[in-house]
Amino acid sequence: MIAETVCSAVSAAGLGIAVVTAYRKRFLAAARIAAYSLVPVGLVMTGVVGWLADTAFSPTAWAGFGVLGAAWALFATTRAVEHRRGGTRGTRAERKAAARGAERDAVAPAGSAPSLSPAARPASRPAAAPRGTGSGDDFSDIEAILKKHGI
Repeated sequence: MIAETVCSAVSAAGLGIAVVTAYRKRFLAAARIAAYSLVPVGLVMTGVVGWLADTAFSPTAWAGFGVLGAAWALFATTRAVEHRRGGTRGTRAERKAAARGAERDAVAPAGSAPSLSPAARPASRPAAAPRGTGSGDDFSDIEAILKKHGI
């Protein structure tokens, strides 16, 4: 009974704030405030507030939460132990051998590189300038790229 009264008062106050906000010509904000202020009344009308109040003061419900916590702790503990042991797929050496075998296997071992038709082949590239040891040769590759793109 008290929870329903509090929720109704909160909704009434929120609607009052929405009216003041709308009076100040901020209609979008007023509509948003009105929507938020109607939520507590909706929860009271659906019975959620009564259910929550009954649950909050019920020792059986808190015992149920304790059981759920214990189940979660068991799941987390068993997962941590399994992870530390390396899983349930055999010994560590067997898993490493399987991983090495998977790395070596190709998706299509008999496949070849795709061939390009003469029209799809890129034009022949100009030969790169030979590299020297001088500081002027450091930028020769960059100059070649810029010339290639017409810059």
